[in-house]
This record gives sequence, structure tokens and C-alpha cells, in this order.
Amino acid sequence: MARIAGITLPANKRIVIALTYIFGVGPAVAKKVLKEAGIDESVRTKDLTDDQANKIRELVEKGRRVEGDLRREVLGNIKRLKEINCYRGTRHIKRLPAHGQRTKTNSRTVRGNVRRTTGSGRRILTKT
Repeated sequence: MARIAGITLPANKRIVIALTYIFGVGPAVAKKVLKEAGIDESVRTKDLTDDQANKIRELVEKGRRVEGDLRREVLGNIKRLKEINCYRGTRHIKRLPAHGQRTKTNSRTVRGNVRRTTGSGRRILTKT
């Protein structure tokens, strides 16, 4: 099992897919890293040699901001928006969508208004 940037990559997935489990590495970046390393995209994670895994680890960790550093940067950006009281910052404070989406409908997950579906409303009585 390969461990890159503190993340254990799934063994049975293709390496191009497994790399996307790292925060900050999407499909395009994963393909670019594999091309630089000279590794085929269809290779499974469990089939990587130690040299290949080290090459990928070096390219991902050295060349890009991933995982903890990136999360810290994103949280810092949001904190800065909140401190300067800009529109987006106030939307983050109120836990509302920050990019102009409508809120009359949708945006339930951001607002925390999760509705659970129910049955017909009738209760089933059981004999005890």
C-alpha cells in the first residue's frame, strides 16, 4: 500500500484514480504527475514498485500544496473574508451559500435543513 502526503491510497484502484484521494489532487493533476513520473495510468496501486511510489510521492509532496497545507490555506482565506466583513465572509458566518446560489429552495445542506422522507403518516401497531 502506497502512502503519499499522509494518505493511504486504495490498493485495488488504478493509480490515476487513487491519487485523487489526496486533497488538492484532482484528475488533471494526477495525470500530469504520472506523465512526469513516466508511469502508466492503468497500473493498480498494489502493482507499483517502491521506486515508482517514491517518484510519485516526491512529485506530489514537493511540487504541490496538498492535504494539511492546502486545508490550512483555505481555512485562512475564509477566516480573512470573515474578518474583513465582506459579502462572502458574512455568507460564511451565516452558513449560507457564498457564490450567488438561490436559497428559497436547494441549499439545504449548507443551511442544515435536512428533510427526511416519511411514509404515509400512519403508524403500524404491533401486538405485544
